[in-house]
Amino acid sequence: MYPERVVQEFKAAFGTEPTIVVRAPGRINLIGEHTDYNEGFVLPAAIDKAIYFAASPRQDDQLDWRASDLQQAFQGNLQYLVHSPLGWPNYLQGVISELLIDEYPIKGCNVVFGGDIPLGSGLSSSAAVENGILFVLNALFDLQIEKLDMVKLSQRAENNFVGMQCGIMDMFASMMGKKGHALQIDCRNLEYVYFPFDTPDYCLVLCNSGVKHTLVDSEYNTRRKEAELGVELLQEAYPTIKSLRDVSPLMLFEEQDRLPQVIFMRCKHVVEENQRVLDACDALDINNFQALGDLLYQSHRGLQFEYEVSCEEMDYLVDFTLDVEGVLGARMMGGGFGGCTLNLVKKTAVDDFIKNITANYFEAYGIELQCHLVTFTNGVEILKQESTVDSLT
Repeated sequence: MYPERVVQEFKAAFGTEPTIVVRAPGRINLIGEHTDYNEGFVLPAAIDKAIYFAASPRQDDQLDWRASDLQQAFQGNLQYLVHSPLGWPNYLQGVISELLIDEYPIKGCNVVFGGDIPLGSGLSSSAAVENGILFVLNALFDLQIEKLDMVKLSQRAENNFVGMQCGIMDMFASMMGKKGHALQIDCRNLEYVYFPFDTPDYCLVLCNSGVKHTLVDSEYNTRRKEAELGVELLQEAYPTIKSLRDVSPLMLFEEQDRLPQVIFMRCKHVVEENQRVLDACDALDINNFQALGDLLYQSHRGLQFEYEVSCEEMDYLVDFTLDVEGVLGARMMGGGFGGCTLNLVKKTAVDDFIKNITANYFEAYGIELQCHLVTFTNGVEILKQESTVDSLT
C-alpha cells in the first residue's frame, strides 16, 4: 500500500510526479527507558513500520502539505511559521524553523505523507515525520547535511517549536537504523555500536494497549526534574558527577539515607537501567535470548515500581506473559502511562500468544488489543528520486 499510496495522492493533488520519495521508519526501544535524558545508554532499533513522503520543491516560499492518513491539508509560508491547531504541521514547521535559523537556503515544497506506524503506540511517528521531512529538504535543496547533524536538528525541532523536551534517542534510531541490528547509543557523546538481532527462533511482538493516559506529558517533565534533583543531591558527596550516568549502584546506595525516598527510587531505576542496557548488548553478542528476556522483565519492574510511569493496563499485559509458555520477556515501552508492551516470544508460540492475550485483555478491559510483529530495518532512506519515481507507480 505504501509508498504507492502517497505517490498516487501526490499526483492527484499536484498534477505531477513527485521529485522524491522517502521512507522514514518508526522505532522500538529494546531496553533503556528514561536513560537518554540522563546521558545514559539506550538500545533502540528502526522497524519495518514507517512514514512515507512524496515531495517536490517549489520556487516560492509556500508550503503545501497533505497528511494522507488524516485526510488533512495545511498551507503555510516559510516566512510566517505559526503553530497550527492541527498539531501535525508543527513537526514539519519545526524542522523548517531550525533550517532557517541555521541559514540553509530552502524554498517552499509540496508534500504528501502517510504510513503504517500506529498513532499513539509509542513507536515514534513524530520522530519519523521530522526525520523524513528533513531528509526530503536535504535532498531537494542539496543542503548536504550529514546524518548525525540531521538527528540533532530533528531533536531541536521538537524541543524548540513543538515544545516537547524529548531526548535524542527516537530521532537517532529512526535515522541511523541498520537492518537486522539494534543500536546501542551513548546519549552523552552520541557514540553508537550495532548489535545483531539475528535469530530464526524468536521474534518481537508489540501489544498496543489502546490507552494513553493524560499523565504522560506532565509526569515526563516531572521525572526529568526529579532525576536532576537526584544529581544535585548526589553531587554533595560526589562533586565530579554530571548526570546519573556517572553514578554507580554502590555510590547511590551509600547515599540512600540522605536522599528523599522518591528521589532515591527514581535514581535507582536509571542507574540500574543503564547497566541493563550493557547487559542486554552482552546477551545479544552471544545470542542469549533467555538472558535478554529476564532483563526485559527487570526493566518493567523498575518502570512500574521505581520510576512509576507504568499503568494498570500495561502491568496487566506484562503480568499475563509470566505464565505463558514461549514468552521469554516483556516490558512496557516508551515514556509511560500507555502505549505498547514489547514481548520476546518464540516463533512457534506467537500465534497462540496473540490469540490468548488478545482475548484476555478484551475480557479485562473491553479493548481490542492490536498486536504487531516487527523486524529491524535500515534508517531513513530515499526510495526514488526524480526520473526513477515512475517505476513506483
